[in-house]
Order: sequence, then C-alpha cells, then structure tokens
Amino acid sequence: MLLAICGRYNCGVTENWGFSGPDPELYERIADLDRDDKISLLAAAEAYSNAYQAMKLAVIAELGDSDSVAKEVALELHYGARQAEGQVSLARDLARRLPSTFEAMKRGALDPYRASKVADQTAVLTDEQAREVDARVAEKITTRDATSVRRLVNRTVARVDPDGHARRCQERKRSRSVQLCHENEGMATLYAYLPAEIAATIYTRVDRVARRLRGRGEERTLDELRADVFSDLCLGVAGEVEAPRAEVFVYLDFLTWTGLRNEPAELAGHGPIPAQLAREIAANATIRRVITDPMTGTPIDVGRHRYRPSAATKELVQVRDRECRVPGCHRPVQACDLDHVEPWAQGGNTHSTNLCGLCRRDHRLKDEPGWQHRMTGTGTLEITTPAGRTYRSQPEPLTTAA
Repeated sequence: MLLAICGRYNCGVTENWGFSGPDPELYERIADLDRDDKISLLAAAEAYSNAYQAMKLAVIAELGDSDSVAKEVALELHYGARQAEGQVSLARDLARRLPSTFEAMKRGALDPYRASKVADQTAVLTDEQAREVDARVAEKITTRDATSVRRLVNRTVARVDPDGHARRCQERKRSRSVQLCHENEGMATLYAYLPAEIAATIYTRVDRVARRLRGRGEERTLDELRADVFSDLCLGVAGEVEAPRAEVFVYLDFLTWTGLRNEPAELAGHGPIPAQLAREIAANATIRRVITDPMTGTPIDVGRHRYRPSAATKELVQVRDRECRVPGCHRPVQACDLDHVEPWAQGGNTHSTNLCGLCRRDHRLKDEPGWQHRMTGTGTLEITTPAGRTYRSQPEPLTTAA
C-alpha cells in the first residue's frame, strides 16, 4: 500500500520548472497508515528531500566561480549572506573534491548537513587527499549520525595526512583561550578552548565528584552539581570537591606506543590525536593491555557469573563501547550505566557479550513498551523499536582488521 501511495502522490518538477509538491490527500491519509508504514513514509520523504537538495547544489555548482554567485543565490532563495556562502562552498566541494559523497546525496542516502561534515573536515587537505578520504568514507557515512560522520572523517583525515594532522593539532594549541560571555538574569557563560585531553580530564573529574555527591541526599540536579563542583575547583574551595585522579581513555597500538610507527591514536569522546601526543599522555598513565581479535579488531574478554561485573569485565566493556551504544548518542561510557541486555532476572549472565553501556535516558527507554534489545555474539547491539524496525550498533574496532 505504501508504495502505491508514494507513487501516486510523488512530488516532482513541472514542465516550466515549477515545484509540484505531494497531493494534499496524502497528508490526510497519513493518520490511516500503521506505524511501520509511517516510518517508511518518513524515510521516503527524507530520501526525496536529500535527492532534491543534491539537485539544488548541482545547480549552484554550475553557476560558476564568480563572487556574485552567493549573492544571486541569496536573493533567489531568500537566504542570508552567510547561509548562501555556505551553500556555494558546499556545492563546489561536493562537485569538485567529494564525488562519492555527492553521489550518496543524489541517490537520497545522505542529507546536506552530514555531507557538510565531510566537506568541513577535508577543507584542510589537497584535492587529491580529499578525494582519497571521500572514497574511503562514502559507503560508511550514510548510516551514521552527523557526530559519527565528523569523527569518522577526522579519523580518516588523520590517516591520510598524519604529518599535517599533527602539525594542525600543535597549531591549534596556540589558540587556547578562556572567554566570558554575559547572559540575562544574572548569569554568564564561561568558555574554555583547551586541548582535548585537558578538557576531557577536567570534565571527567567534575562529573565524577558531582555523581559522588548526588548519592548523599542532594536536592541539586546533576547539572547543578557539576556547575558547583567546577566553580569550587576553579576558586580553590577545599573539602568535598577533592576527588581521585580523573581518567581519560587513549587508544593506541603497541608499535605506536613504542615509537616504531606513528599511527594516529584516539582519545575517547573526541576522536583522533597525533601519535606523539598519545605517547606523551601514556608516559604518565596507567597502561592496560587489551587483546583484540586479529580479524575484527574487537576486544576479547572472559566474564564472571554474578550480577555485578568484575572490575576487569567492566573495564573491558567500557573500552569496547567508548560511548552509549544507542546510535546517535555520544555520552562517554564512563558516565553511563552498564546494562544487562538480556535482563539478569530473566537468565541473562554477567559477561561482556551481555553487557553494554547505556546512558540513563536510553537505559530507561529500554523498559518502555515495544522496545527490545538483543546482543549478538560479536558484540553487535540490535535495538527493535515499537514500529518493529531493528537498528544495529557496532563499536568501532580498536585496531584495523587484517
């Protein structure tokens, strides 16, 4: 039925290049569709939108290189100057440097926002390097959210241009700053632009202390506690704010750690960092050996049969997952719950193959009617929604498969 509806009411372009939108009757019939067909229609509408956005960008790219193109686009589409300039820049990048990403848009599999993440992160590369990154990531980005796309592209940029990536990271450090922005009703925002490893360490420490205080009958929300702990640390207030050393997770292979090669490493929650910076962090860190499957690059673990996981199992799951396992959620796993995918009360064991990190919101959502979670033997989390759709979450491998 859905295909018939889409075929009958498909939007298009009229003979005089005017736009022909969906027949109003389609809107009236949406309420009569079952949940699965509504989700299918949602996906179809997105695909049509993406394809037409690709057409728009293709037209912009063909308007030429004149500086006046952005102004002409702004006037015709009622864009502001900044928005028009961004569209012109994206159109030119897709047409000239990122052909595979552009093809994904044309077939409706990628929206302009995610495509812009590829363009933004490859802007520092030569045309040849940009095309190499484009070819490597194009088939992977269509099923990822924008944050995951940005991280994947950054990781690939670091591998295609490791020396340039290291140089740019060093140059960025010289831009570190703190800024104060006054807001309304007696509030202000304090911005700190810092190296990622420093910022991650500060946040992890603040979050850990805030969570510890929350378990003592506190009426303040977790956000309020974080703000107060951060303020106390900055102002040097003694007492409850002092906490154990904060943790950051850095992933680097053995040969890079020993200096025999310079593969980019990864800082959990951030993305790729230069090999030298990773070695500097590791020099003052606790090193944990993680054995990975040589074919898949995933960690290998032996669990224990009790409700609360052992320290080793907990660490292994955190290392494997890195973030909340629900697609689109990027909360660091150290701030998540470790959930039994098959509930303990229903026979689920306490093993890495039945444990995954879920943020508190997604942990609660799992218990809502119609939601089902299942973990495969390879660590893939399968999430089935009330519409009967199944989505899969697979952590990035710690090492590149052989």
